[in-house]
Amino acid sequence: MPNKKLCAGAVIVAAGRGARMNTDINKQYIEIAEKPILARTVEVFESCRHIDEIVLVVNESDIIYCKQNIVDMCGAVKVKTIVSGGEERQASVYNGLCEIDKACDVVVIHDGARPFVTHKIISDSIEAADRYGASCVAVAVKDTIKAGDKEGFISSTLERSVLWSVQTPQSFRYRLIMDAHIKAAEEGFYGTDDAVLVERLGVRTRLVMGSYENIKITTQEDLVAGEAIVRSREARHRKE
Repeated sequence: MPNKKLCAGAVIVAAGRGARMNTDINKQYIEIAEKPILARTVEVFESCRHIDEIVLVVNESDIIYCKQNIVDMCGAVKVKTIVSGGEERQASVYNGLCEIDKACDVVVIHDGARPFVTHKIISDSIEAADRYGASCVAVAVKDTIKAGDKEGFISSTLERSVLWSVQTPQSFRYRLIMDAHIKAAEEGFYGTDDAVLVERLGVRTRLVMGSYENIKITTQEDLVAGEAIVRSREARHRKE
C-alpha cells in the first residue's frame, strides 16, 4: 500500500437469490464449514486494516436477518449500514454507493458470495485504483477459449495469453464510479460488472492479480470446492 492513508469504503453486494443453488434459503446464508458464506466475506473486510467502512446490500426481506445473524454475530463494527438491493446487480451496487461516505478516496465493490478473498488482494486492488482510477481483480484463463457463431460452429480461437477471468473486488476512485453508474442509468445501459461502466467513460482499468481460490459460490459444486479451500487453508495455517 502507498504511504499516505487512503479512506476506503467497501460495498458488499449480496442481494441475489441464487436460483442455481436450488435451496430454500438465499445462497449468501448457506454455511461452508459451519459458517455462512456472507459471514466469511464480511469477516475478511472487517479485519482488513485498509477498509474503513462497509455497506452491505441485501434483499429487503433479509435486512433484519442479515443484521442479527451476520453483522451482529460477527461483531462487524465497520458495517455502516445495510441497504436493500435493486432489480439488477447494477442497481444494487448503486444503492450501496449512495451510502458510502463521500469523503472516501476509493470504493471497493465485492460479491458477497466470494468468501475467500484475501487482505492482499483487497489492498492491491485499492492501491491500483488510487493510482490508475480503476482496478479489476482477475486471473489468467487456463483453458483454450473459442468463439462460436449463431449456427453453433467455432468461428475463431482466441489468444489465451491476453484473456483474463474477472473476479471481484473491483475498486475505483469514488467520484469516478459514481459518475459511471449515473451515466449508465441515464442511458439505460446495463453491464455485467462495474468495470465496463468505467470503460464506457474511456478510463482504462488496471488488472490486479487475484487467486484461483477466490471463487464465487454459485452452485452446489462450488460448496464442495469451498469446503476444500477451508480445509486447505486450515492445514497451511497449522504448518505456519
